[in-house]
Amino acid sequence: MPREAFQKQLSHLQDLVLEMGSMVDRAVDRSMTALLDRDPSIARTVVDNDKAVNAKNFECQNEVISLITQQAPMARDLRLVVSVAAIMTDLERMGDHAEGIARIVIMMQDEPLVKPLIDIPIMAGHAREMLRESIQAFVDQDVEAAYAVGKRDDEVDSLYDRIYHDLIQIMIGDPSTIEPSTHLLWVAHNLERIGDRATNIAERTVYSATGNLPQMDVSSY
Repeated sequence: MPREAFQKQLSHLQDLVLEMGSMVDRAVDRSMTALLDRDPSIARTVVDNDKAVNAKNFECQNEVISLITQQAPMARDLRLVVSVAAIMTDLERMGDHAEGIARIVIMMQDEPLVKPLIDIPIMAGHAREMLRESIQAFVDQDVEAAYAVGKRDDEVDSLYDRIYHDLIQIMIGDPSTIEPSTHLLWVAHNLERIGDRATNIAERTVYSATGNLPQMDVSSY
């Protein structure tokens, strides 16, 4: 019976991870919609909804503490539970990054775009895919899928570098574009951090499945 109780609690924790991952994915999607449509009302919704992401993280952390104190898991079970707590923290931070993009949209108001929004939406698409794939890899305890997420981070980093250099050149060429260019840089930076945190989740998957916590150096895999 204790083992059955543990499995039930663990299943509930995984459900919370999936639920929170979905909440964060929607937040990123809506923040990008707000940017593309230049719609501050959608952006404000993202900002307001971040409270729900924070509350879900708090709920999950309490569940983790309860499970550890009641069931005293060991070995792989303990790694799995500890990894859930770390993943929830990364998801909460991803929610903060989505909220950050939304706040930037509100700051931008009607300022002209200094660069067509082409690379940034592509970057957001990659980051969201990494988020979803990292969560699924964790639920499935799929090490190979986790490493595939790490490989995708190179795509996000490459896009960030391109956006960064393009915007720097725009600012150098016309100092009046510094503020709107900086706003887009902040958006790209938030997306880059979402990709990094998805990679963190992938690393936690490898840790919970194998006991090793890698730095996602995909060249060695």
